[in-house]
Amino acid sequence: MAESKSILIIDDESGMRDLMSRLFSDAGYETTTAPDGAAGLKASKAGDFDLVILDMSLPKMSGLEVLNGIKEDKPDLPVVMVTAYGSTQTAVEALKLGAYDYIAKPFDLDELQVVAERALAQRRIIDENRFLRNELKKKYGFDNIVGTNPDIQRAYVMAAQVARTNATVLVLGETGTGKEYLARTIHYQSDRASGPFIKVNCAALPESLLESELFGHEKGSFTHAVARHIGRFEMAHKGTIFLDEIGEVSPIVQTKLLRVLQEKQFERVGGSETLSIDVRVIAATNRNLGQMIEDKEFREDLYYRLNVISIKLPPIRERGEDIEVFANHFLKVYSDETGKKTRKFSGESLDDLKNHVWPGNIRELENAIERAVILCNGDTIRPEHLMLNSMHRTQANVPAAPASNNSPSIECPVDLPLRDVEKIHIERVLKAKNWNQSAAAQVLDIDRKTLRNKIKEFKLEN
Repeated sequence: MAESKSILIIDDESGMRDLMSRLFSDAGYETTTAPDGAAGLKASKAGDFDLVILDMSLPKMSGLEVLNGIKEDKPDLPVVMVTAYGSTQTAVEALKLGAYDYIAKPFDLDELQVVAERALAQRRIIDENRFLRNELKKKYGFDNIVGTNPDIQRAYVMAAQVARTNATVLVLGETGTGKEYLARTIHYQSDRASGPFIKVNCAALPESLLESELFGHEKGSFTHAVARHIGRFEMAHKGTIFLDEIGEVSPIVQTKLLRVLQEKQFERVGGSETLSIDVRVIAATNRNLGQMIEDKEFREDLYYRLNVISIKLPPIRERGEDIEVFANHFLKVYSDETGKKTRKFSGESLDDLKNHVWPGNIRELENAIERAVILCNGDTIRPEHLMLNSMHRTQANVPAAPASNNSPSIECPVDLPLRDVEKIHIERVLKAKNWNQSAAAQVLDIDRKTLRNKIKEFKLEN
């Protein structure tokens, strides 16, 4: 066995204690035994056990009393109850108090070992989840935020202040400024950190599917609804739901979102059952919701419900002092990830980084550093590894293609493959239209489905 597991056996019959102790010892486990409830509870509190086998009928304290004491002290410690034949009602009561399972006497030893193995597997999953939650808490900690720009520091101070509240937060900022990272940081530094973080990109789904994705649907509620579907709000119960691109939702979905925010209730599509949820909402957008309200594209009452706390993230062009800080941060991340010894930038590459426009903000900078680390075979990143001049030509040194009625003026890099030119053009149009897929599809003279397929093909992200 990779590591020894420890099992506590609490039973007043010495023969049964010895039998179970030998069974688990032969299987490679460390065992401790106790002859009554009081001794068993004392041993449980003093030791570090992975599983308890607990007899229901004990002197001094009942099995249920011992179970209750164990769960109060160590709620994640799995307990398997051993009951007399026909004591089903008592066993059910034990399950309600938190027992993992029960086994009735007389039992087969193989059966006991199978139940114990399942309980230990559950304990491993609980421990792994706790470890992952702790790692996420470290990763998305406010101490990890790099950058010295006063505006970004103020944004994260505000985020830290609201993290432990249940207030709805609206995150504003251009594409790639770190809106999702901020949302995850708020979640993992909140009291909901042990609950789920569910992300929904509201622009990535067609209008007809977004309502079902958010709220779920019942079997038969529409064509192809062959089974009940649990929506993202249900998945996010006791946690946080992050509604990215909130400015892209339709009026119908806006109405349902308003009700969820007001009443914490909704119905699945095609259903009549009203569901109640406990969810914190964090929304984000790169669009001007105030202008959308004036244009009758966004509900004013929904805006005020979302805008309880508003946090604006500045674009990287306004954070020039942070470009080198971010670049060194991502250099360390991707050098460690790839196992390379690339540790610094040449003076020319730093100049390129600082002079670049960065329309994709931090995400584009991160992608550029990741690419450079992959291409670099030495310890120093040079301009040819960053490839900034070839990926984003300036108007000054690249001839522009004539504008058509359906597309904006586009720079035409003559040394790039057609596929790369297509990707660059689609990404630029999406950015110019604030990632509004309907508007971008109209400019590109294609339908939204084709555009969504292109976004997926080229792995374009807002």
